[in-house]
Amino acid sequence: MKTHEADHDVVAAGDCASMADVRREIDRVDRALVRLLAERLTYIERAGHIKPVRSAVRDEDRIRDVLAKVRATCQQEGFPYTIAEPVWRQLMEGCIAHEFVVFDERREACAKAASA
Repeated sequence: MKTHEADHDVVAAGDCASMADVRREIDRVDRALVRLLAERLTYIERAGHIKPVRSAVRDEDRIRDVLAKVRATCQQEGFPYTIAEPVWRQLMEGCIAHEFVVFDERREACAKAASA
C-alpha cells in the first residue's frame, strides 16, 4: 500500500524492505503525532481561557473519561493500552501544568487591566 505524502510515498509497515524504510516511516508518523499534539494543545490553551476558576483546571472526572476513551480506542485499533495509558497520563499531566500557566497568565493580565 502506497499513499502520497509531501516528502515521499508512504510505505505500509509490511511493505518496508529495509530499516531505512522503517525509520523513515516512524519519523513520518512522529511528525504527524507532533502536529496532532500541537493541535490538542491549542484546545488546552483555550480551556485555560474559558474555565472560570483555577480549581477547574485539574478535573479528575475528565481525566478518567479521557482514559476510558483511550482504552476503548486502543481496543478498536488493536493497540496495547499498557503502552497508551502511561503516555496519556503523562500527556495529560503536562497539559494540565500548561493550562495552569495559561490560566494564571490570563488572570494576571485581567488584574493588571482592571487596575490600570
